[in-house]
This record gives sequence, structure tokens and C-alpha cells, in this order.
Amino acid sequence: MNKTFDRYASIVFLLIGVLFIVESRKISASSYGSNVGPDIFPIGLGILLVLLSIKLFIETAKMKKEDTKGEKPDYKRFLIIFGAAVLYVVLLEPLGYVITTFLFLAVGFQVLEKGGWLKTIAIAAAFSFGVYYLFVMVLQGSLPGFPI
Repeated sequence: MNKTFDRYASIVFLLIGVLFIVESRKISASSYGSNVGPDIFPIGLGILLVLLSIKLFIETAKMKKEDTKGEKPDYKRFLIIFGAAVLYVVLLEPLGYVITTFLFLAVGFQVLEKGGWLKTIAIAAAFSFGVYYLFVMVLQGSLPGFPI
């Protein structure tokens, strides 16, 4: 961990989280055919981002001294996950939520920890189908369906 970078990153993420919360309040509270409005998810993400950035700032303040023997940034992993996130956004509507989320999670898990394909597939599938079922069936929200 780099103390200076983490401190500035926590402040930037705090501001982004507050921006998410403020701007998502401008979204309508409900949508057609849905009990859960489109403003709920961005507000939740904004709150989560604010809380995590506060936690990072507090942990950074508690650090004694800056570690000068830090590891080099792993640009290859970053670019792979960034590319996967861009593809996720582009393919969400055409392929649907379940397929794109499954693919994104599978790529992300394999980039972070190579091997264990069975575990990766099981977790990615359970999360994708679980969130889809919870949001669409239980909360009666709407997500992009399957490409049929």
C-alpha cells in the first residue's frame, strides 16, 4: 500500500460516491412495471463507495510510515479487467445481464487468481443467476434478459 496514493484515492472515491448519491436522487423513483426504482442501485453504490473510501482514509491515517518497497503496479491485469469492464458495458444489452455478468466475473476471477475453473464457473454462475432472480423475481425489478 502506498500511503500517499491511498489517501488521495480515498478522497477521490469519496467525492465520486457523493456525486453518485446526489445525481441518482434526480432519477425518477419508479419505473414502469417495477416496484424497485432505477434510483435504488446507484444510491446503494454511492453509499457503499462513500463508506469504503472513509474506511480507506482511516486505515491510511493509522499507518505508521510509508512502505517504500512497494510492488510495481500490474498494468497487464489492470488493462485486462478494464477491457472486460468496457466489454461488459457494451454487451449488457445485446447479451443480457446473466451472460455478460457471468463472463465478466469469470474473466475477473481468472485474472486475479489463475486456475480453479470449476470454482470460478460455479461462483460466477451462482452470482449471476442469484442476483437476476433476486432482482427480477423477488423485487420485481427489470434487468436485460436473455438474447432470444
